[in-house]
Amino acid sequence: MNDNTAREARIKADEVYRNESRQVLATLIRLLGDFDAAEEALQEAFAVALEQWPRDGVPAHPRAWLVSTGRFKAIDGMRRRARYDASLNELAKHIEATTSDPLEQADEPIEDDRLRLIFTCCHPALSPDTQIPMTLREVCNLTTEEIARAFLTKPATIAQRIVRAKAKIRDARIPYEVPPPSELPERIDAVLRVVYLVFNEGYSASFGPSLTRADLSSEAIRLGRLLLQLLPDPEIMGLLALMLLHESRRAARTSASGDLVLLEQQDRSLWNQALMREGIALVEQALSSKRIGPYTLQAAIAAVHAEAPSAEKTDWAQIVALYDLLLRAEPSPIVELNRAVAVAMRSGPAKGLELVDALLERGELAQYHLAHATRADFCRRLDRKTDARASYQRALALAKQEPERRFLEKRLAELLG
Repeated sequence: MNDNTAREARIKADEVYRNESRQVLATLIRLLGDFDAAEEALQEAFAVALEQWPRDGVPAHPRAWLVSTGRFKAIDGMRRRARYDASLNELAKHIEATTSDPLEQADEPIEDDRLRLIFTCCHPALSPDTQIPMTLREVCNLTTEEIARAFLTKPATIAQRIVRAKAKIRDARIPYEVPPPSELPERIDAVLRVVYLVFNEGYSASFGPSLTRADLSSEAIRLGRLLLQLLPDPEIMGLLALMLLHESRRAARTSASGDLVLLEQQDRSLWNQALMREGIALVEQALSSKRIGPYTLQAAIAAVHAEAPSAEKTDWAQIVALYDLLLRAEPSPIVELNRAVAVAMRSGPAKGLELVDALLERGELAQYHLAHATRADFCRRLDRKTDARASYQRALALAKQEPERRFLEKRLAELLG
């Protein structure tokens, strides 16, 4: 193989790792029945790929090849260690006998092992503060450092939670499966919560150089579609609609240089019309069910924005009314903050400032940079420059995301200039 072809093979291996390693891992977890063994098998499979693909060429089915290689390496490793633990030889025989080589089924539809994995990570036997980090790590491949930053905690704390979760799954023999239909309704809320968190981390990253992570948003939407096929529930429709409507605005949310563009200043011609239409249709279908939950209400708010030709022509009164319903369905200081923004757009910044000041006085959003940024904007629009500067500085001290920090710095510079 010449140097160019070998280089292309290495590039392909890197691409497959970026785009498909979590699906390979999910399948290996199903085949091997153990998170740590699957992680090790995944790394070994990619190590072999980096050695063989540049020499022998990229296989016709790279993902199936990686799963097959990982499975073989795991079984081989168990047999080698069986001299110290005889049970490993029995386990290797069991895995080999009860699972088939993925290469033999490469042309068959791939089972969605990531859906199984997310139900495992969100099993009710695991605590809520463990379910989310576990999903972000195992399904979405965020590092413990990234998850820790998102949760404003220490990496060691996140690592301990994940280790405990894996031990609980192993010791309690939690099945790696999508639950039967009779159990789905009681299990789906936790899964929807985690899917939406994954989407939010992709749509508005909690830290780092980029405002968004398209890979996470796309994965959340894909999981939402699979969940809707599994259970045609109005709230699943609402969540999928909400994600699609937000995703439709992705191209307009940042400038060519990666800077933040606020909703009122976005070029609406850049909004993805196909995603908008699909999202609006799902909202209407969910609303017609009369079983309206928080995701459907949020999607309805997003649909009002999507249908408005401009920020000025948005039906802000309808958005405030929808936020009123959302607050009754799911009380939250974040919802109150978003409602305050809508009230300011409907009735003026003084009304919004009154609501935000009351929120901040309660203390729940004292460490939330967007609450201070919202207050700063209201003060700026009211020409209260000193108060605006103080709130922008507070927001900047709390912001972790680089495009947001640049936006806040620009606003501060405008006030000081």
